Amino acid sequence: MHKSISASISFLLLLYFSLLGFLEAVACCRRRQHLRPTSIDLMAMEITQILLNAQAVDGTIRKHSEESLKQFQDQNLPGFLLALSGELANNDKPAESRKLAGLILKNTLDAKEQHRKFELLQRWLSLDSAVKAQIKGCLLQTLTSRVHDARSTASQVIAKVAGIELPHNQWPELIGSLLANIHQVPAHVKQATLETLGYLCEEVSPDVVDQDQVNKILTAVVQGMSSSEGNTDVRLAATQALYNALGFAQVNFTNDMERDYIMRVVCEATLSPELRIRQAAFECLVSISSTYYEKLSPYISDIFNITAKAVKEDEEPVALQAIEFWSTICDEEIDILEEYGGDFTGDSDIPCSYFIKQALPALVPMLLETLLKQEEDQDQDEGAWNLAMAGGTCLGLVARTVGDDIVPLVMPFIEENITKPDWRQREAATYAFGSILEGPSVDKLSTIVNVALNFMLTALTTDPNNHVKDTTAWTLGRIFEFLHGPNVETPVITNTNCQQILMVLLQSMKDVPNVAEKACGALYFLAQGYEDGGSPSPLSPFFQDIVQALLSVTHREDAGESRLRTSAYEALNEVVRCSTDETAPIVMQLVPVIMMELNQTLEAQKLSSEEREKQGELQGLLCGCLQVIIQKLGGSESTKYVFMQYADQMMSLFLRVFACRSATVHEEAMLAIGSLAYATGADFSKYMKEFYPYLEMGLQNYEEYQVCAITVGVVGDLCRALEEKILPFCDGIMTQLLKDLSSNQLHRSVKPPIFSCLGDIALAIGENFEKYLTYAMPMLQSAAEVSVNTSGADDEMLEYTNQLRNGILEAYSLIFQGFKNSPKTQLLTPYAPHILQFLDSLYLEKDMDDVVTKTAIGVLGDLADTLGSNAGPLISQAVASKDFLHECLSSDDHFIKESADWARLAITRAVSG
Repeated sequence: MHKSISASISFLLLLYFSLLGFLEAVACCRRRQHLRPTSIDLMAMEITQILLNAQAVDGTIRKHSEESLKQFQDQNLPGFLLALSGELANNDKPAESRKLAGLILKNTLDAKEQHRKFELLQRWLSLDSAVKAQIKGCLLQTLTSRVHDARSTASQVIAKVAGIELPHNQWPELIGSLLANIHQVPAHVKQATLETLGYLCEEVSPDVVDQDQVNKILTAVVQGMSSSEGNTDVRLAATQALYNALGFAQVNFTNDMERDYIMRVVCEATLSPELRIRQAAFECLVSISSTYYEKLSPYISDIFNITAKAVKEDEEPVALQAIEFWSTICDEEIDILEEYGGDFTGDSDIPCSYFIKQALPALVPMLLETLLKQEEDQDQDEGAWNLAMAGGTCLGLVARTVGDDIVPLVMPFIEENITKPDWRQREAATYAFGSILEGPSVDKLSTIVNVALNFMLTALTTDPNNHVKDTTAWTLGRIFEFLHGPNVETPVITNTNCQQILMVLLQSMKDVPNVAEKACGALYFLAQGYEDGGSPSPLSPFFQDIVQALLSVTHREDAGESRLRTSAYEALNEVVRCSTDETAPIVMQLVPVIMMELNQTLEAQKLSSEEREKQGELQGLLCGCLQVIIQKLGGSESTKYVFMQYADQMMSLFLRVFACRSATVHEEAMLAIGSLAYATGADFSKYMKEFYPYLEMGLQNYEEYQVCAITVGVVGDLCRALEEKILPFCDGIMTQLLKDLSSNQLHRSVKPPIFSCLGDIALAIGENFEKYLTYAMPMLQSAAEVSVNTSGADDEMLEYTNQLRNGILEAYSLIFQGFKNSPKTQLLTPYAPHILQFLDSLYLEKDMDDVVTKTAIGVLGDLADTLGSNAGPLISQAVASKDFLHECLSSDDHFIKESADWARLAITRAVSG
């Protein structure tokens, strides 16, 4: 550790970097004094007052100041940034103006939206280097300030600048300058520097920093954490910095001595007298448990003792992190075991250390004890998080990790506490039971659940405590979710007990909002268990009562509390979705009821902003309900004809919902229209003229990108419903889709479905797609080239890349299918070599998932099938096509093999001429 991390820094180097930062700051201030006094410079001179006014209580003053700042930024960006950095660095200025100056400076460097982030990055890089040097000098100077807010803000800004510049090989001296501040400086400067290093590690990718610098950063951070460091603020900053720096420590964690040193210091920090340091140290342990799981074996026993002590004795923020450590270990082991699919034995060489299984006898009692630490006013729906909730969540993860082994450890606790007079004991026992239902086998649980079911149904209606009833209803929902349904061999719900269950749930829907909400949730899972749509269903005799009870819940005055109204509509949707032909007339009766309620939301006038928001939420729920009804009734030949009498009224209501939003469209209404288009087929064309402006509006909605994605999906629905009747609207749709693909403003997740949508259009209009080929095919080719290059991609990026590939391949496949049997198929021949090259590249990369593999081999078949004899020579020349086809033909995946069989047949025909 002391050889590779603790490389010494010479005194001259320390002095040089310290002086460098000081001289840059002095130069910053001197140069600013020689600027010509234009109107903008006068504004710079008044920047302090403008920043203070921007925080004024008076809205008029605040707005004027914000406009002045924007004008300054727009007209003279370098001067604006210099003024802000100078304000931040000036110890004579008010703390409030300095802090705001730093925050504004930070916001000029970064943004949440990817396209905006890129714009700000380019803007900073294009600034004059002298200006940037002055700003950076001021930022480094601020780290010496006695004002904490100024230092902290400067730390964040420095990290943002580093995040931009270091990948471009700029500001190479930064890390050296910061490390120079670690030694022989006041404690507040050391604290600020460690904080900066932490933010820097958060902003910068590890591959940008060389290992020697990583070693020095870790040395500085770990030494700052050491108990020999007397200053609490320094230790806290160092511990928080380590949390961000752990991703840089890959090499160091492979070295036993260095890893031992880091782990020792972290474990020591968990015992610090200072609460915030202990909490930060446990956060480091949580991060280590996921980042370096495979390195934990030598330390796991000590960590268990540390976490057990924290859970039992420490304050809640620390105890919560101690539990989070074990939850994270569960997540890691669940992922490992699921990846191997249970396809291994005890002797298999898999990277699972079975920490949870080993700790089980001590871990489970520790977690069960936390369940007794509920709070009187706890409400899971309000985002509260306490020890009992964390313990129950971890217990559930333990159950998923070890399966049946947890049951005998938990049942004694349940049996001991379930009938106790203290509500906390009854609630804890119920919570424990509900928590372990996912993981153990049905065989292990079914006998226990059959005994517990009657007890819980009684408790739900008779227990005097709302917390107990809340948890009981939640547990019933978990029983229905995991131990009931067509895939469960011995379900606990039978025709015999179904009536009793329903009567209890419907009665509980009249209870207080949090209990009623959980009862709705339980009914949701109960109904879902009959999703096979078999007839008769045990729910059918009670269908009318169920629907009426749920509608009554939505009308309760307190339905806005505890997500009650939302949960009631979700349950109603599931009840409709799982209904049978026997209950179709009742579902039909529901149509005018929901339409009337939607109409009432549209009649409301002069709403406040809060009322308008609630109106929008209710409209979304009602549109969502109508969507499910449309799918159910419109998809059945026995009900479709009668249902269609409502189509005009529904479409009129959906268009009015859109009109309410003026600048945006409602995603639930858009989804409902997609379902209506599918149900009405070609008859939907009569609505297109009125609907098209809203369709275009949805495709242009870059900010609410989920709406844009849904609208793209609806375009696909329209193509399948209207086929060639979509043609009059294709110019506008294609123009907007191609704009979306070219835009940096649109979230990347929308682009794969857009490519697929191009194929939907091609399939719908056939050879009429000819006019779009010269625009669409180059776009597909460019995206294909990008999607092949995956070197250095992480798991998340690879997952997205495969989604992109699949969208591109679906487009190719559907374009070929659209042109099949057309005299214009030769128009596609020039694009065939590139497509085959793309398929070869994908195969050679060896990182396709199964979905992409199936689509890719399908494209090979579609190309051969559509181009016929013209494709034969091209496929024969393709480097990897034969190997790809052979591999797919021998695949274990039925769908891949099926696609490969079809492709082989098409290729054989094409090659034989």
